[in-house]
Amino acid sequence: MSDSSRDTAQGAGWGSAEPGTYKQLMPDHVEKLSWLSPRTLWAARNGVLASWFGDPTGRTRSRWVARRAAAGAPADKVIQRETADRFSFMLIGDTGEGDASQYAVVPGFLKASQGTDFAVIASDVIYPVGGADDYGSKFFRPYQDYPAPIYAIPGNHDWYEDLGAFMRVFCADTPPLEPEPRPRPFSRGWWRDLLWHRPRPADEQRLAAARSLRAAPGRQAVQPGPYWAIDAGPLRIVGIDTGLLGTIDAEQGAWLREVSRGPRPKILITGSPLYVDGEHHPCAIEGGGTVDDIVRDPAHRYVAAIGGDIHNYQRYPVDVDGRTIQYVVAGGGGAFMHATHTIPRVSVAGVTERDFRCYPLRGDSLAFYSRLYGHRLRLRRFFTLTEAEATAVVAERLGIEPGRRPGPDTRITRRTRLVASLLGTGGRPDRTSRFRLPVRKVYTQLFSPGSATYSPPFFKSFLRLDVTAETVRLRCFAATGNRAQEVHPPVEDEIVIPLN
Repeated sequence: MSDSSRDTAQGAGWGSAEPGTYKQLMPDHVEKLSWLSPRTLWAARNGVLASWFGDPTGRTRSRWVARRAAAGAPADKVIQRETADRFSFMLIGDTGEGDASQYAVVPGFLKASQGTDFAVIASDVIYPVGGADDYGSKFFRPYQDYPAPIYAIPGNHDWYEDLGAFMRVFCADTPPLEPEPRPRPFSRGWWRDLLWHRPRPADEQRLAAARSLRAAPGRQAVQPGPYWAIDAGPLRIVGIDTGLLGTIDAEQGAWLREVSRGPRPKILITGSPLYVDGEHHPCAIEGGGTVDDIVRDPAHRYVAAIGGDIHNYQRYPVDVDGRTIQYVVAGGGGAFMHATHTIPRVSVAGVTERDFRCYPLRGDSLAFYSRLYGHRLRLRRFFTLTEAEATAVVAERLGIEPGRRPGPDTRITRRTRLVASLLGTGGRPDRTSRFRLPVRKVYTQLFSPGSATYSPPFFKSFLRLDVTAETVRLRCFAATGNRAQEVHPPVEDEIVIPLN
């Protein structure tokens, strides 16, 4: 087994390394996606409009579900897979940027996925707006050599064109919805409707050519809708659609309560993680209650809740009345990296730094962003921190043992501390810095320049889950863009979850 980032700096992908082969898989021309582009921001405006003028996602989702039911989809939305008590599946989140950051994951994913029965994409299959014309280079091409079915739950970006392309690709080529009546003039709904980004007509020849890349019968996965459950072996996997704003409607909430009943062990997969960045986000259900209320109910027997949306890996083992539920963030499958160095010292729901796991390690995250912004601002000598310097200053600020020991000669200087503060590095709850911005992730989320400017190590990740009648073995694998991690994908975290 190869070194992980917890073992050595080389295991994290630092230093001189042989480039990976992922570029051979990419199209000849890759459109650069910048999240600072006015064109991109305008195309992705529906999330902002929904927060200002009311969220239509629940009503639209209900219409999609009704259309699938009329076409013969099972009323309980449960997919029955004929598997033995032992089976395996892959999980990868927030995949679809279509550039090097996504394709760098593919070789390791194919290597680690050998022998798995199916895969699940958790959130944001396609960036920036879930358009049908992007599925060729951002879904069918990268995963054309994965030999088993791929299921998916949509993220907010898949909803920016009202989920039309997602329903066509994953839900039996469901045709578009008919336009709804216009709201009364000058109402909130009228303003939203006036400004709403509409789905673009699909290039049918282009979509057909893309589908041919995964046309083999054994690769087909037909879903009953944007939310579903899979019964496989001893386990029920429940996937929910959290729409544009990270909530679920009353109709889906009622289904979730119903499908969660019974003694069968369950794993939840959601577009919005319930624990993330040291905080609890229980996910509201329209009409009352939360998704986490359902997960925590001992009668439902959830053993894990895995969410995408945030582009890194995190794990919180939360004690709930004497049993442990593993809350996992798994959105590191291809989009730009959300920082981990901005996560403050963890103390939430009884989970402390001793129990918490993340990838990339906070020191690697800080070193990555210092290099990125040193290049972007043309201040390399000031901003750029070595991985050892970054690891040391993060450990000092949080008062924790580093995930990987820096060298004995590593010095923490005034410049090191200043750069760490300017880049939003987390700290202890009882400490603040006068240099620290009030919005903790302002640099690494709002002003992220996108993956087009990244170079290895990318710090991407994906999961493999091996299920038996007694346990689920969850492993987080790393993808850096370097050849060594393609040939032997390192395991960055592993946990065995009991089902009994």
